[in-house]
Amino acid sequence: MTIPEGKKIYFSSDNHLGAPTQKESRLREKKFVQWLDEIKEDAAAIFLLGDLFDFWFEYKHVVPKGFVRTLGKLAEIKDSGIPVYFFVGNHDLWMNNYFEEELNIPVFHKPKEFEFNNKTFLIGHGDGLGPGDHGYKRMKKVFTNPLSKWLYRWLHPDLGVPLAQYFSVKNKMISGEEDQEFLGEDKEWLIQYCRRKLEKKHYDYFLFGHRHLPLEFQLTEKSMYINTGDWINYYTYAVFDGKDLTLEKL
Repeated sequence: MTIPEGKKIYFSSDNHLGAPTQKESRLREKKFVQWLDEIKEDAAAIFLLGDLFDFWFEYKHVVPKGFVRTLGKLAEIKDSGIPVYFFVGNHDLWMNNYFEEELNIPVFHKPKEFEFNNKTFLIGHGDGLGPGDHGYKRMKKVFTNPLSKWLYRWLHPDLGVPLAQYFSVKNKMISGEEDQEFLGEDKEWLIQYCRRKLEKKHYDYFLFGHRHLPLEFQLTEKSMYINTGDWINYYTYAVFDGKDLTLEKL
């Protein structure tokens, strides 16, 4: 993609709409929709890097109710001709084809390479990447197993949705009850993942969410890792103006 003069690409992640309560979520959702409304004026594309929802499951004919402001604004932006891309996170990994069929927004389940103005990007949510976190990696295999999804679909939405939301909000990181701190590059799994990828191929930028901590980390002289933070504590996002990628705050 070549970015026209005066246009920008925006990257955002970890809104966790629906948590910890609908009332608190609604306030964050309104801020997010207002931000979408503002950036559409100069957006060449918008990337949503996962965990837009705190829980999302697509039954055959049902999706979780709510979030109409966000879905409506994304539909409006996409219909206006601005590309929107969605990467599933660990909280909305049960997304199937609703976004693609209803909003015409492509959905990615793994990190994907892009090139903008001759700059190479590797973009994804970030969960389960790099060394460590073996417990989550095993759990993810169970959650994404077709049999697991088929069995869960047999739960009535009035039971399945609130049950999943309850366990999701119990996670202190998601509910915002636990401060996030930089652990040092040797313990930051996404930094380790980026370094390993650079051993095989050069990327100018690595862009991930999941960590809930805004980060700009210079991997090499010509390669940078940016984490977009979240819309719970930080309200941060990344912007590429065709030349440089920066982390911004609402």
